[in-house]
Amino acid sequence: MKKESDAILLRVFIGESDKYEGKSLSQYLVEFFKQEGLAGATIFRGIGGFGKKSKLHAASILRSSEDLPIVVEVVDRKENIERVKPQIGEIVEEGLITEEEVKIVVYESKLSS
Repeated sequence: MKKESDAILLRVFIGESDKYEGKSLSQYLVEFFKQEGLAGATIFRGIGGFGKKSKLHAASILRSSEDLPIVVEVVDRKENIERVKPQIGEIVEEGLITEEEVKIVVYESKLSS
């Protein structure tokens, strides 16, 4: 069975070394999104990149970067994303957040009903 709906995809760009309340910021965000009942979140670890300060971060066999780029994505209905955005602004001290409208397509087995 196929279900479609409109939603918001929020991406939070941070650094691997970023912390919040002594915990990895990316892990904290995912746990926060789960606690808030959002539909789903994923952490992506980049192998390279740079941000506002133009400092290049890259993974290397010879030298591992201490602060690789991290992207935390969360997707849900607009009203749920709007509800958590004020708290995200308090949690993320330094980073970049993007937001875009997306269409969610969910395929479910008829057997799982």
